[in-house]
Amino acid sequence: MTAAIRQYLIITGNYWAFTLTDGALRMLVVLHFYQLGYSPLEIALLFIFYEFFGVVTNLVGGYLGARVGLNRTMNIGLGLQIVALAMLAVPAAMLTVPWVMAAQALSGIAKDLNKMSAKSGIKLLVPDEQQGTLYKWVAILTGSKNTLKGVGFFLGGVLLVAAGFKGAVVIMAVALGLVWLASLFLLRRELGKSKAKPKFREILSKSRAINVLSAARMFLFGARDVWFVVALPVYLHTVFGWDFWQVGGFMAIWIIGYGFIQAIAPRITGNREGKQPAVLWAAALALIPAAIASGLLAGWSPQFVVIGGLLLFGVLFAINSSLHSYLIVSYARGDGVSLDVGFYYMSNAAGRLLGTILSGWVYQAYGLEACLWISSVLVVMAAMLSLLLPDRRAVAVSQTGRPAS
Repeated sequence: MTAAIRQYLIITGNYWAFTLTDGALRMLVVLHFYQLGYSPLEIALLFIFYEFFGVVTNLVGGYLGARVGLNRTMNIGLGLQIVALAMLAVPAAMLTVPWVMAAQALSGIAKDLNKMSAKSGIKLLVPDEQQGTLYKWVAILTGSKNTLKGVGFFLGGVLLVAAGFKGAVVIMAVALGLVWLASLFLLRRELGKSKAKPKFREILSKSRAINVLSAARMFLFGARDVWFVVALPVYLHTVFGWDFWQVGGFMAIWIIGYGFIQAIAPRITGNREGKQPAVLWAAALALIPAAIASGLLAGWSPQFVVIGGLLLFGVLFAINSSLHSYLIVSYARGDGVSLDVGFYYMSNAAGRLLGTILSGWVYQAYGLEACLWISSVLVVMAAMLSLLLPDRRAVAVSQTGRPAS
């Protein structure tokens, strides 16, 4: 086994372990606090700091990764998640809104440090001329992460029933602590450290390709979370009458399938990973939430429309997300890659923040159909921005002064 593959496996293992706790914690918070009588909007507000600090972390985290190395930013992320879980393992009387929001803030910082480090690290392990390999490795990492996040959703629902909220977070903190200790010794120390120390002002991208892709990513993820984060779990529980473990289990299956599609996206798109497929797949995705909303308004069976539509949305969204994940790693410069990737995932987090706020507010005020119409509009905006993406070869020339091989 080569050193590059060994480091790839360590990075992927770290990412998997973190993602399990991240997915489980999200489901735990949504279901536990809804059980306590919180409204959909109040639950959404609990995640505002999670998403807001994700925006900040991606902006600053890329700079830190280039300065101190991706091994340190990844391990800091694991450590902060352990602290966030421990903060929630307090007596129920201490679980006030400000306390939970503070814990969610730490978890948001941790999640995006971990993700930025993992995605940036892969860029450094694959030679620049092997773009097909890069697309496949990024697709596998991204897809497996979302599969594990789905397992985490199910795990959160099961742990809430089996061990209670406090017991669940304690179990996850202990397990993640073991992973963190292993990572401290196994991850390469100089991974991702820029040869030329970047200045703080360089956290803002100077690349038109990355700016356009980042804007498209923001609208894409806003379109998902505007109905997925709060509106859908509450809808499944209140309208369909599902128990918490059923809600967690269904969403887990959805994300597992979504992650599987992400991992095999290069086969579906035929290794066509540039501007044209990004536009076409986004345009196809925009039709799905509009169709679901139309079906509900027409009085069709909600179970058939929502569940069937959600499955189609998952397939198309997974392909869109995988294409974007490849493009950012491909567009990013080699030296100081984490600066570009961090800026891009800042926009990703901004989209999730927008979607989270809208999910609670719009669902509470206007219902699921309104969330779906907004989702469709946001995907259309992502597709229109994708029309402005440059060709990969043009980006390579601008970075190196010569055409990509």
